[in-house]
Amino acid sequence: MTHRIAGLQQFQLLSAELYAILVHRPLALVPLGSHVGRYIRNGDIGMRVLALETSTRHGSVAACDGRDLLLEIDLDERQQTAQSLAPAMQAILKRINWQPRDVELLAVTGGPGSFTGLRAGVTAAKVFAYACGCQVIAVDALDVIALQSEATAGFIWSVVNAQRKQLFTAQFAAPIAVVPAPLQPTRIMDRSAWLESLSAGTTVIGTGLVDLTDQLPAGIVVSSEDRWRPRAATVASLGSQLFAAGRRQDLWTLVPQYFRKSYAEEKLKPN
Repeated sequence: MTHRIAGLQQFQLLSAELYAILVHRPLALVPLGSHVGRYIRNGDIGMRVLALETSTRHGSVAACDGRDLLLEIDLDERQQTAQSLAPAMQAILKRINWQPRDVELLAVTGGPGSFTGLRAGVTAAKVFAYACGCQVIAVDALDVIALQSEATAGFIWSVVNAQRKQLFTAQFAAPIAVVPAPLQPTRIMDRSAWLESLSAGTTVIGTGLVDLTDQLPAGIVVSSEDRWRPRAATVASLGSQLFAAGRRQDLWTLVPQYFRKSYAEEKLKPN
C-alpha cells in the first residue's frame, strides 16, 4: 500500500510539474544548435509534433516538423520516467525555440510495455494536450519497433518482454508501410510457442530478443540491436501519419494499453 501511494504521488507531481513548466513559466529562447537546423513547413504533413516514448526504461523525447526530425533526446536513465520526462520535454522545446502552444500534435506510445513508464507517458501527454490545446494520439509500441526494421521481404516479428516467460508479439509483412498493418496484431505469447512458430527467412526485432538470440531457429534474421528499442522519432512519424490518415483520439478517454492485468491485480481476490 505504501508503494502504491508513493507511485500516485509521483504522478501527481509529474502533472503539477508539467503544468507549471510548460504553461505558466515562459520558455527562454536559445540559439539553435548547428545539428538541429531551422524547421521548415513541409507538404501536407506539416504538423509540429512532440513525441514521447516511455514504454521501456530507455525512454526518449523527439520533436518533428512535418517530415523533418528537429531533435531527439534520451531520458536520464538515472531517474525514473516520472522524474525525468517533464524536464526532458522542457529541454527539447527550449533547444528548438518552440513555445508549448506551438505543438500541434502530441504523439505517445500507448503500450505495450512497462506499466509505470506507460502511465507516465500517457499522463504527461494528456496534461500537455489539455494545457496547450493540441491534439493527442497514441501508437502501438510494436508498430513503432516494426517500422525500425530494415527488412525488405518476408515476415517481421516485433517482440517485447512480457515477463513470466512470455512476450508481447505482433507479425507484419515486409516492407513495412508508413502506417503498419499487422498480420497478427499485438498479443501475448509464451516464449516457447513463439520460438516454435518461426520459419526460416523471418526477421525478428525488439527488446524481447534479449536472452533469446541463442534460442532462435536456423535461418532467422535478427535486426541490428540498435533498432530494437522504440524511438520517440519513430513515434512522431507514425503518430503524424495516423493523424493525416484520419485517426483521432479523445483526450479524456485515452488510457495506456497494458494488454494484461498487473501481477498485483491478478492476485486480488474478487469480493
